[in-house]
Amino acid sequence: MQDFLTAAAILIVGGAAVLVLWRGTRNKQSLSTEAQRVTYETLHTAWSAAPPLRAGLVPDAAKKSARHLRTLLDTPALALTDETEVVAWEGVSDHHAADAMTQAEDVFLTGRTQAFDIGCTEPNCPINCAVVAPLTVEGRVVGTLAAYSREASAGLVRATNQVARWAAGQLELAELDRSRTRLVEAEVRALRAQISPHFIYNSLSAIASYVRTNPERARTLLLDFADFTRYSFRRHGDFTTLAEELRSIDQYLALERARFGERLKVTLQVAPEVLPVTVPFLCLQPLVENAVRHGMEGKVEPGHIQIYANDGGAEAHITIEDDGIGMDPEKLRRTLAGQVDESAGIGLGNIDERLRRVYGDEYGLVVETACGLGTKITVRVPKYHAGINDI
Repeated sequence: MQDFLTAAAILIVGGAAVLVLWRGTRNKQSLSTEAQRVTYETLHTAWSAAPPLRAGLVPDAAKKSARHLRTLLDTPALALTDETEVVAWEGVSDHHAADAMTQAEDVFLTGRTQAFDIGCTEPNCPINCAVVAPLTVEGRVVGTLAAYSREASAGLVRATNQVARWAAGQLELAELDRSRTRLVEAEVRALRAQISPHFIYNSLSAIASYVRTNPERARTLLLDFADFTRYSFRRHGDFTTLAEELRSIDQYLALERARFGERLKVTLQVAPEVLPVTVPFLCLQPLVENAVRHGMEGKVEPGHIQIYANDGGAEAHITIEDDGIGMDPEKLRRTLAGQVDESAGIGLGNIDERLRRVYGDEYGLVVETACGLGTKITVRVPKYHAGINDI
């Protein structure tokens, strides 16, 4: 393990000074201590460079990252470019920055690391050469990393190439983050598209029916409608609190009760302890809309919707149950497997996938149903999950 750490540190740092320092050690214990120190410093510097790179090759982030990347390579200067311009220059002799894009042209064309003799005429300039490596994301060169030094040694070429590969990996993760964000936004848009046609027409019709006979109730319902739609169509945040999600559900149910009257009975019980719990945005409202639709469809007698949010220790347990027509279990299975079937429920597969992606497979929807026997859906949410609780 000691030999691996030593070699790794030499490769990443690319510094002969490290080799000289280690040759000067007198015993195995001091060599091990020095290897551990250099390895720690190297990994700490790489860790510091990673977050800015995850923002992509944009000037502000690139400048922050370039400082740490130059420390890794221990060179007088370092440049980062995208496909059109130099986005960061870090170090001395910035009069060379204007030539960085010209030096990067061959790297963009070939996709290979190149070394250039600069031949600077400035007195006392510590830069005589540049090693330019590609930043490749998904098979395409999206930028370059250039290390500037007095000599283009084989060690500097290897080190620059390795650091560029690592930096490209961070850029690739940034692209995955953006893709995930676009996917979540698309999923929420899909849920909104399924909710709005059913909800808006029916709600406005119900409100209109009270305008003359009960203006005060019409006003209250209109405010509920405005708050509900404002929440459902908000444009920021993938997460919300259980309190906000349940408040929106309460407004939705007020509008549905105005439509169905005494035919719709609702039981809503919530433990105060779970109200601050963070949940994915719009992960419950579509389930309640399903319960109303399936609970009331084809029924003459009243339909009963029951919603419980209980404290389960380290988890919040939410149950949504109706006594309606139920679902065909096979059709439900296909829906949860990703096969689109609106008759099996609005966004069930979408919500199940979102929950599993955020919390893990053990946190998918649990659905108990059969034709004619109603439907019960259980959602378990951790009270704390790393990365999503600061909203």
